[in-house]
Amino acid sequence: MNLQPLTRPRRLTTGDRVVVVAPSGPVPKDRLDAGCDILRGWGLDVSIAPHVTDRHERFDYLAGADADRAADLQAAWCDPSVAAVVCARGGYGAQRMVDLLDWSAMAQAEPKALVGFSDITALHEAFANCLGVATLHAPMAAADSFIGDAGTAEHLRQTLFEPESVQTLTSEQAQVVTLGSLDGADARVLGVTVGGCISLLAAELATPTGRPNVAGGILMIEEVGEEAYRIDRYLTHMLRTGWLDGVAAVVLGSSRDCDPIEDLLADRFEHFGVPIISQFGFGHGAQTLTIPFGVAATLDAKTATLSLDVPALA
Repeated sequence: MNLQPLTRPRRLTTGDRVVVVAPSGPVPKDRLDAGCDILRGWGLDVSIAPHVTDRHERFDYLAGADADRAADLQAAWCDPSVAAVVCARGGYGAQRMVDLLDWSAMAQAEPKALVGFSDITALHEAFANCLGVATLHAPMAAADSFIGDAGTAEHLRQTLFEPESVQTLTSEQAQVVTLGSLDGADARVLGVTVGGCISLLAAELATPTGRPNVAGGILMIEEVGEEAYRIDRYLTHMLRTGWLDGVAAVVLGSSRDCDPIEDLLADRFEHFGVPIISQFGFGHGAQTLTIPFGVAATLDAKTATLSLDVPALA
């Protein structure tokens, strides 16, 4: 069965309350403060969850205890006064806390925008599979790209407040790796956006919160700091499990500090006969686009343009 569009949370308006959470790694306070200042500059009422600046007593790569990180996220999601949940940073740790969330309770809450990427890929998968809610693969509050690049921050702001203005997504650096089996004169693919960090997607396979496959999906992937053989291993694992069967297209964002992987993508996906686009401008780069996951879209593979059928947020 092909992926279906997910429920879109409502867009934000001036005065809305958002909560910043840290589901994964520890957050430098100076970067957290700088990111929150940007959000407040948009007219948002920004709250910081209680454990965002914590550090785990034994493992310094975690932002506090698993139970505390889960409690912060669940409390923010279930609070009817909150319009969006913005992750502070990635790193590692979302998978350690995701099974501590009460999905039944969270399903009773009104959907709201979840903002994040990198390790937050695990939450994108969980929110899709357990809640049926569309999410935003977007720069986090303490991310260098959000703090340091005005264009990155503005694209997220537009997505949150005026999503009609960013329904067409493309990148000046985007390149067509292959059109697959499509005729170049009409290389248009319909599907539902899905994806995230390659290593996290592979780690989600066969977990309680991971989805069974991405059939009918426009797979939006990115990675950071990986050698080609490791990415090959992730993709090959996905292939062997059947998770990729029926994928409609593949779009690679950034692959910062990675070996070149365009040839590898063509090799691993060639038998699907689907379009492959690279350098689409989302992920771990110095500049990044906000990409909604769970939204029906049309990919014009010839021009490397992704057009959302509906705005990212309702």
